[in-house]
Amino acid sequence: EAPVGARLMAAHPLEAAMAVAAARIEVALDGRLSPARSPDVPARLLAAMRHAMLAGGKRLRPFLVIESARLFGAEARALGAALAVECLHGFSLVHDDLPAMDDDDMRRGRPTVHKAFDEATAILAGDALQALAFELLGETEAHPDPGVRSELTLALARASGGGGMCGGQQLDLEAETAGDGPLKPLDGIGRIQRMKTGAIIRFSAEAGAIVGRAGARERAALVAYGEALGLAFQIADDLLDVEGDAAVVGKATAKDAEAGKATFVSLLGVSGARARLTEATGAAVAALEPFGARAAMLAELAAFNARRRS
Repeated sequence: EAPVGARLMAAHPLEAAMAVAAARIEVALDGRLSPARSPDVPARLLAAMRHAMLAGGKRLRPFLVIESARLFGAEARALGAALAVECLHGFSLVHDDLPAMDDDDMRRGRPTVHKAFDEATAILAGDALQALAFELLGETEAHPDPGVRSELTLALARASGGGGMCGGQQLDLEAETAGDGPLKPLDGIGRIQRMKTGAIIRFSAEAGAIVGRAGARERAALVAYGEALGLAFQIADDLLDVEGDAAVVGKATAKDAEAGKATFVSLLGVSGARARLTEATGAAVAALEPFGARAAMLAELAAFNARRRS
């Protein structure tokens, strides 16, 4: 009889692959954020960074980096970029949870960093994680080719800065008080999504192509996939805020409506948002056509996002 792990992989290949990748990322982050590896980092700051990064989670973005690189046989060289994007994502969550932003007390079923420590330490922990992301991309372990490292660094900077994630967060904050202003229509919500959530997911898909030195057509296909997946991911999040169980989601729900946030659900309703989620998921899968069966895991990832409960 096949071992339990083999049976799990056969029955649920995506879930098994994600679990393996998440465990690999957890071990790598634990080592990177250990006192031995970070002797100059003040103990309280390091503890806050560890609290932010070693709380489990789906590790969807680093998984996406690794699986995209696998299309080109480059998954062994994708760990540095995978760790970098997860540290960048961790920075965004620490800051997003702050009272000045979304003011969340719980993240992944435990106190957020500013609750477990204090606001100032949380801000510094987020800053340090952002810096660590680019440090990881600059190291030779990220890729032996300095040109590839430079391209990864530039792409992540653009995805996370004022024209990407940070800019999207600013628009999201403005949308809470915009009333019927210019940010409420669907195209405004789409712009927020593309910047705040979609840019980093798009980078995660494109990073695999950069690491694997993909051709222009294949890289464009992964960018299109990442854009569609980013849209689908945000719509799924909006639906979870309305329909999700806080105990399963791991954070407070029903906060978007309370804050008056512009979301796909607030404009389209639940059924309309679900229809848009189905459309975006289909677009993500269609973008993978150039890769054929090699991209089966990425196609299943899009389907998994559409049915996720956390």
